[in-house]
Order: sequence, then structure tokens, then C-alpha cells
Amino acid sequence: MSAVQITESDVELPTGVTLRVRESGPIDGPVLIFLHGFPEGAFAWDGMLERFGAQGFRCLAPYLRGFGPSSHPECVEAYRVSEVAKDVGALAMMVSPSRPLAALVAHDWGGAAGWALGARAPQLMERLIVINSPHPATFLREIQHNPAQSAASEYMNALAADGAEVRFAEDDYRRLWRVLEGMGPSDSWLDAAARQRYRDLWDQGLTGGLNYYRATPVRPLPGLESITLPPALLEVSVPTLVIWGMGDTALLPGLTVGLDEYVSDLRVERVPDATHWIVHEQPDLVEGLITTFLAGPARG
Repeated sequence: MSAVQITESDVELPTGVTLRVRESGPIDGPVLIFLHGFPEGAFAWDGMLERFGAQGFRCLAPYLRGFGPSSHPECVEAYRVSEVAKDVGALAMMVSPSRPLAALVAHDWGGAAGWALGARAPQLMERLIVINSPHPATFLREIQHNPAQSAASEYMNALAADGAEVRFAEDDYRRLWRVLEGMGPSDSWLDAAARQRYRDLWDQGLTGGLNYYRATPVRPLPGLESITLPPALLEVSVPTLVIWGMGDTALLPGLTVGLDEYVSDLRVERVPDATHWIVHEQPDLVEGLITTFLAGPARG
């Protein structure tokens, strides 16, 4: 079987943002959209674009606003999850106007946008797949009441701090390599070629990605105990698969507890020998879990 080609193009959205999008598969196939997190880019999904493009899906992976060649709005408020979710919703309607996405697949900050879109615009997707990205309700609960998760989330404040761009770019991005290497024991996927790809991405600017941390009030800060979330942001009716690498040292296993209070049609796959970077560490497993879920019943 010949290799699946991945192309790249700019998509101008009605939100005023232009996203650079990597794409594979037949133009008329059922659509999968893949969302990356920090400090990654759309290329992090290339393995899945090749795999699912070969299965006949039209696969799209955008660089989220603030990352790489996509638009970089100036104000911090533009990086709130609600704004990022608007981009994703607009992209979904542009590329699949006559039917819902087969699935939205999302990791890390992309998962935050996925949870938001699953709650606010469930009609845009048949399924939601979230990988090591906490539901907003369980994340708020854990950092408010679980000291271990609060301590594990302190890195968010370092990323949100003034001057973080300079500190995280020092010594050939020494601290960013620690982000990729420090969330678990396995970083064998991060070879020299992959490192250069990340370096090229970060050379295009860090401010957009760091602004995601600056824009969120849900991190270990004074006054966190008084924060509440509107129910409309929490309840997800879309059939949802959560894949969780249990060795994630930043997002602890307690975040997977109680999800069924907010997600009515839920499947959770806890993977003990994987970390935050499970997509890179165990691509065969991730592909298999997604493939099985896509073959199952969609929303009735």
C-alpha cells in the first residue's frame, strides 16, 4: 500500500483566525479532526493522519491559534478555551457542512477545546475522543481539593509567568525539552529528527502557546477555591472515549474519576504503561482504541 500523502494549507475562518491545517485522506471521506496541545504542533498527529487517511477518513490536524504558522492574536483573552473552541467549530462546519464529524480527537490543550465543543456544540460531531486532557469539572475539583494535583499543576504558573518566553527559550529550549521529557519515563520517540521539528516550531514564537496558560483561571492561584463552572460547560452528551496514560506526572489519575457525572455516554481506557505522550509512545494501541470506538454505535 502506498504511503498516504499529507498536505498543508491555510484555512481562513469566520472567527478572524487563519489556521494552518495538515490533511490526509480522500476529500469525500468521513472527517476526523485532530487537536494538539502544548508545546506541540499539528505535525504531532502525522502518524494518525497516515493511519486513518489510509482507512478512508479525511483527516485534518490544525495548528491551533498561537502555534507555528497559524494566526497569533495579540491579547491574552484570545486564548481562552472558548475562543479556541470557536475556531475548531468553524473549521468543522467548513470541512463537513452536511454531516457531523466522524470524531473530534484531542490531546492536552486541544482536549480542553474538545470538551468545550462537546458540551456547547455536540451536533458538530458523532463522537469525541480525548487523550490525557482533563474534563474541566474534574480538573477544577482536583486542584481545589487534591494537594497532589495542585502541586503537579504548579508548572502552569511557570508557563504563565511574565518573561516565560525568554526563560523557556534559553539554552536551546532546555526547559521545553524537560516538558516533553518530564511527564513520564519514556521519551524514546523524541529522536534527533523529532527534536529538530519541535525546535523549528518553537522558533516561530512561544507567546501564543504560553498565553493558553495565562488565559485560564483554573490553575493553582489565590482565590481558586471560589471558582465555579457553569453547568452548560460541563455536560457532554456525545459518545466519548477517554484514553489516559496513567504515568502522566502532570495530570494525575484522579482526573479520570467521576467523569460519568458529566458525560452520559462514556468509555474510559486507562493505560498503565504510558504517559502524557501516549500518542507517540504507543501509536498502535491508540490507533486500535480509536478504530474500535469509531466502529461502534454513534449517538442515537
